[in-house]
Amino acid sequence: MLERKLENGWKNLDEKTKKDIFDFSEGYKKFLDISKTEREFVNKSIELAEAKGFVNADTVKELKAFDKVYYINRGKNVILAVIGEEDIENGANFVVSHVDVPRLDLKQNPLFEDLEIAMMKTHYYGGIKKYQWVSIPLALHGVVILENGEKIEIVIGEDENDPVFTIPDILPHLSRKVQDDRKAREVVKGEELNIIVGTIPTTIEDKEIKNRVKYAVLEKLNEKYGMKEEDFLSAEFEIVPAFKAKDVGLDRAIVGAYGHDDRICGYTSLKAILEVERPKKTAICYIADKEEIGSTGSTGLESKYIEYFMGDIISKLKSNYNDMMLRRCLWSSNALSSDVNAAVNPMFKSVHDSDNAAKFGYGIVVTKYTGHGGKYSSNDADAEYVYKIRKVLNDNGIKWQTGMLGKVDEGGGGTVAKFLAHYGIKTIDAGPALLAMHSPFELASKFDIYETYRTYKVFFDMK
Repeated sequence: MLERKLENGWKNLDEKTKKDIFDFSEGYKKFLDISKTEREFVNKSIELAEAKGFVNADTVKELKAFDKVYYINRGKNVILAVIGEEDIENGANFVVSHVDVPRLDLKQNPLFEDLEIAMMKTHYYGGIKKYQWVSIPLALHGVVILENGEKIEIVIGEDENDPVFTIPDILPHLSRKVQDDRKAREVVKGEELNIIVGTIPTTIEDKEIKNRVKYAVLEKLNEKYGMKEEDFLSAEFEIVPAFKAKDVGLDRAIVGAYGHDDRICGYTSLKAILEVERPKKTAICYIADKEEIGSTGSTGLESKYIEYFMGDIISKLKSNYNDMMLRRCLWSSNALSSDVNAAVNPMFKSVHDSDNAAKFGYGIVVTKYTGHGGKYSSNDADAEYVYKIRKVLNDNGIKWQTGMLGKVDEGGGGTVAKFLAHYGIKTIDAGPALLAMHSPFELASKFDIYETYRTYKVFFDMK
C-alpha cells in the first residue's frame, strides 16, 4: 500500500488497553485539579519524583550512570534527569514542555471599591478570548511574601466550602449600546476584567476609612493570612477557573479541563521519566515556564538555564569538565518540543487544510514546523530527524499523525522548539491535539493523552 492510512485510535481497541487509557486519564485529571499554577505543578512533580528515587542535584557532588536527580529554578522550572549509560558528550534525549497557562494575574495594586463593591483589577496573561472569562466561577492561587519575610501560599475557591470570585458581565437587556457592536476581541476589554471580592463594609467607625468595603476585605486577608495592602506588591496571584477536570460525552472519551495547554505534555512527560531506569542516553524531562508570553525571563526557555543545569550534570560526571563538553553534548542531543496542536473543530473546519490538520483521537501530533506568515518564528525540523522520530514511533506501534496550526494565511503560533534548536539540539514538536485551546475549558481525547505518554516513554529510551 503506497498511501498512508490513518484511522481513529479507538477503532478495534481491546478492552485491556481501553482500561489502561481510562485509568491513566483519571490520574491526569486529579493532577490537573491540584496543579493550576506553575508553582503547584513543580511542587507536585518534585513530590512524585522523590517517591521514585530522584534526589535534589544540589545535594550531589558526583554522578554516575542511572543516577536520578532533579533541579528547581525559582519554583517555576523543574528538570528531572536520569543519567544514561553512554558518554554524556554523545548527547541527551530532552522532552521539553511548559506548564504556564493563559490566565488572569492580579495587578500590583489590585484592590479598589466602586459603588460599595470591592473588586480586584487583573491583567491577562497569554492569549485569551477575554469574553470567555466573565460570569464563570474563578479561584485565586498564589504566593505572597509578607512584610516580615514570611512566605504564604494561598488558594481560595477550590474547596467545596470556599467562596469563589467572578467577573460580572452586562445583561443582554442593556448591552445594545455599550457592548453589542464591539468586535470579538473587545466584547470585554482588558480593563473590565475585575473580579468581585466583597460587598459588606467594615464595622470599624473611623472617618479616615473612605472605602469601607475595601477595608473589610483587607481585614479578612489580614486575619487569615497576615496580609496588609502593601503585601500585594510582593505577591504572585493568579486567577484561574474554579471548576475541576471532567469527563465529556456519554462515552467519557474526552477530558475537559483548564490547562491542557500545556500541562497535558508536562504530566505525560513527567509520568514517562518516572518510569525510566537504565537509559542509553541521559533522559531529561524539562518543565518550562513563560511559553505563553514568549518564553522570556529567567524561568522561560529563552534563559540560559539549560546551560546551567547541563553544565552541572557534565561537571559531576567528568572531573576535567570544559565548555566544549557542554557545547558538544547539546549539539548532539535530541528533543521533543512537547506542545499541543489544534484538532479540527467540526464547527470551524474552514480554518484548516484538512490534509494537514490533526484529528481528535488519532494519536500524538508530530509537527515539523509551526510559526506563522511564511513559517516566521519557527523551528523547521530537518528531514533526517523527522525520519528518526517517525521510525521510533512506527517501530513501537504508536498511533501518530501530522498537523499544522491552521491554513497558511489563517494565523499560526509558536512553541519552545526554536530555543532548543539555537543550541543545535535536533528538535521537533510532538504533542496531542486539542479543541477549544486557550479557553477556560479545553478538550483532549483520552486516547491521544495516552499515546503522548507512550511516545515520551520510548523517546527517553531512544538510542
